[in-house]
Amino acid sequence: MTVKISRAETAEEVDELYRQQAVSMIRLALLLTGDRATAEDVVQDAFLGLCRRWPGLTDPAKAVSYLRTSVINGCRDVHRARRVAWLRRPPHDPPVWSAEAAAIDGEDRREVLAALAGLAQRQREVLALRFYLDLSYGEIAAALGISQGTVASTISRALAILARQLNPQEENQ
Repeated sequence: MTVKISRAETAEEVDELYRQQAVSMIRLALLLTGDRATAEDVVQDAFLGLCRRWPGLTDPAKAVSYLRTSVINGCRDVHRARRVAWLRRPPHDPPVWSAEAAAIDGEDRREVLAALAGLAQRQREVLALRFYLDLSYGEIAAALGISQGTVASTISRALAILARQLNPQEENQ
């Protein structure tokens, strides 16, 4: 027996999910892209994709996981596009964070954002999922399509790099 889901039911369910998850998904995308407008676009695209796939979703409880993965993949696409643009621009133009990201508040946060920007993409993603969204290693592994061991080692290496960058004087003691 197949159950038909009306377009109105789909819209209501996705609207409710949007109200619950939009802010955290935008914040995740902001951490990964460094630009609020781009983060909002990535999240909007993720929700549009979810709307299209909703009638075929076998387990609506997995919608948040689908969204999270979609946002991460959208941020990866942004970084690919930025990389291509960066390779085509004159080499003397230094990359900068957006005004919104730079003004997030306080010198400490700017230093952390700059240090995060210097990490490899996977390291940024794993740290954002672990410490911002408070996901377990298993949830991170599922979202990124990697093993839990890779999650653990990536977190460990990323934190070591951040510690060296943010506390260089301790290295000399």
